[in-house]
Amino acid sequence: MSVKKAMVGNRGKGTKSDCYVELELKASGGVQLELKSKVNSLYGKAISGLAREIMSFFEVRDAYLLIEDSGAVDFVLAARIEAAVKMLVSTNKEFLLPRLETNVGSTKRSTFRFSRLYLPGNSPKLMLNAGLHKPNGLILDLEDAVAPEKKHEARFVVRNALRNLDFYGAERMVRINQGDMGIEDLEYIVPQNVNLILIPKCESDEDVLAVDAAIQKLKTKNNPSNDIWLMPIIESAKGVINAYKIAAASKNISSIAIGLEDYTADLGTHRTPEGNESFFARSMVVNAARAAGVQPIDSVFSDVSDMEALAENARRSKGLGFDGMGCIHPRQIKVIHESFAPSATEIEKAKRIFLAFKEAKAKGLGVVSLGTKMIDAPVVKRAVNTITVAVNIGVLDKDWERQAESQV
Repeated sequence: MSVKKAMVGNRGKGTKSDCYVELELKASGGVQLELKSKVNSLYGKAISGLAREIMSFFEVRDAYLLIEDSGAVDFVLAARIEAAVKMLVSTNKEFLLPRLETNVGSTKRSTFRFSRLYLPGNSPKLMLNAGLHKPNGLILDLEDAVAPEKKHEARFVVRNALRNLDFYGAERMVRINQGDMGIEDLEYIVPQNVNLILIPKCESDEDVLAVDAAIQKLKTKNNPSNDIWLMPIIESAKGVINAYKIAAASKNISSIAIGLEDYTADLGTHRTPEGNESFFARSMVVNAARAAGVQPIDSVFSDVSDMEALAENARRSKGLGFDGMGCIHPRQIKVIHESFAPSATEIEKAKRIFLAFKEAKAKGLGVVSLGTKMIDAPVVKRAVNTITVAVNIGVLDKDWERQAESQV
């Protein structure tokens, strides 16, 4: 029998909440397990028990298994061992730990997406407490944040995280890879109650339709009960030109985003704080999203040390019509939320417009006015949107209307 060996995971200086797994199939001798862990005295028995359970589950009877543990939780340990097994053994079986009760259910197409935090799909240490920072969404990234040689094992970490990571109420998102690799990614994530899938580098409606069709096929096979929304990311000149076709490609699209790092590279220019080089593209994406009835989401801001510049960028983004933007560091979340949230002045104006509209409607008036200004339907709609956002983010009491009427 030829020697076969698989090596997955991370080890060495700086490794936390992860493990390194080395698996070598043998001709005989049973499963020889070697565990290296600083918490061996406390958790060694539990780690070894889980490892042997996984070996038995996949019917690996003769092997050498090395585990170098750096504080990995069970779902990470299980993902690493399964990834190693499947590099050596052909099997369709999946070893799945019991799902957290909170990791079920759907989000709405209109769910607020002010912030979405990118988390590398092969770096468990960055995932474990990310939800505590209260982003609207957590993105488990299988694309740019994962090295090509690590994509196989990252799929198991992301799959298990969708089941067992505490998202603390954040929307459960995954960014898949491009093309056929992305279609293969879906097999790992669609059955696991993912809420939203980001489709990178979209250049046509066909890119969306291919993913959407694959999702529906997998949903029919696996019967997950939750809705799965799509967020195509436009990252090229061609994608910008086709923005409306992309945004309107499927009823399952909740939002479209723009990725400015790749877009400016495609233009052959550099991204600047002022954003003049991307003004056309961002405006196109906003207009396409509004025309298609979905949310426009802006790119990430890459300087994680400059909060003032981030706030200015977010205010500019909101002014262009975006509903949110991406984050690459938890410290950006609070600034983005504050920047996209309606100001006190905006809320008060929206309340006056709404109450004036309600009063005019009650009187049967066909014209609505506030002071000397006439109010048309789009203005009322914008006011309702502002009030809805303010209530949902907790800066306006949900009973504000009753309270206002009681003061009249």
